[in-house]
Amino acid sequence: MLLVQNGILHTMEAGGDIKADLLAADGVIAQIAPHIPPPEGAEVFNAAGLHIYPGIIDAHSHIGISEEKVGLQGDDCNEGTTPVTPCLRAIDAINPMDSAFHNAVAAGITGAMVGPGSANVVGGTFTVLKLAGKRVDNMLLKEPAAMKCAFGENPKGCYGQGLKKSPMTRMAVAALLRELLFKTQRYRDDKLAGKNPPFDMKLEAMLPVVNGEIPLKCHAHRADDILTAVRIAKEFGVKATLDHCTEGHLIPAEIAASGFPAIVGPSLASRSKIEVEGEDFKTAGILDKAGVLVALTTDHPVTRIHQLPLCAALAAKKGMGEEAALRAITINAARICRVSDRLGSLKQGKDADFALFDGSPLRLETRVHATVMNGQIVYRAGRP
Repeated sequence: MLLVQNGILHTMEAGGDIKADLLAADGVIAQIAPHIPPPEGAEVFNAAGLHIYPGIIDAHSHIGISEEKVGLQGDDCNEGTTPVTPCLRAIDAINPMDSAFHNAVAAGITGAMVGPGSANVVGGTFTVLKLAGKRVDNMLLKEPAAMKCAFGENPKGCYGQGLKKSPMTRMAVAALLRELLFKTQRYRDDKLAGKNPPFDMKLEAMLPVVNGEIPLKCHAHRADDILTAVRIAKEFGVKATLDHCTEGHLIPAEIAASGFPAIVGPSLASRSKIEVEGEDFKTAGILDKAGVLVALTTDHPVTRIHQLPLCAALAAKKGMGEEAALRAITINAARICRVSDRLGSLKQGKDADFALFDGSPLRLETRVHATVMNGQIVYRAGRP
């Protein structure tokens, strides 16, 4: 057990900020109260003067798939050989020994949605995992969590320009995705009708999408690509998240009307493609004010994951506001990743994943004093 005393709890719940003790037991938050007597055998952490926030979550990352400092040997982000690979699973490429995991935990970041890159029209499944551990199987929160698909420049560049094969146009990108969805629906219906179609690993991987169990995770920067993602998702009645959403500030009403959430970023990055020339920290705030459920992403390693609080601070500065920016990296991210029953806020019964700061995470001078996951201190400033 771990008892954190005298902290200022930023719950991200309706109750707001409170000064209270927090007791973690059996990996979850067992109690929050003004004063909790130390249970026998409990480790006690005096958090007087410290601010306790729920563990920060990156809603779109390639941590452990695109490893730091390793180069080609550690780059497993894209299977750039064929444009439709839904049967790939992020869990088979994530290396928890990547140094980025420690950097994230030391910054108070405890969870991430991790998956393949965007070279393929359909790239494979994302997973939601906690960022402390040695074996990915023991770090999972939701598997599979989403199916990656991509629109625009990335699949066109990999195949049309790089390999001189389809897709060479946005029309072909959309057509390949539609074809896969059509085939999956027919495959599902044939199975339900007892027709026993031949086993197809790609279509099996897509069944959770057409059954509404996981969303399409739609990489889209340009406004027209965002709206193509919306169009196809609505056409097939599937769930979707709009990832990157670089030109989302141009079409906030349309995105709000779609009902799909947006995962905005990375905005702290070079404008390396024509598609991202309009990237700006104002986008998240404009969408939030339009009624869109918004989270933020570093797209690690495009922006390094431990800089997620800095991205939130810059979004706050450009009109999002501090409270909305904090929600975008905590409870909103948990809701979009569909793990809000366990993460994203400080509430009795949720996982005891939180971090202790000496100020707001959005302040550049703020330090992380400790990070807790599953009720265990996994990082403490000044200790290895």
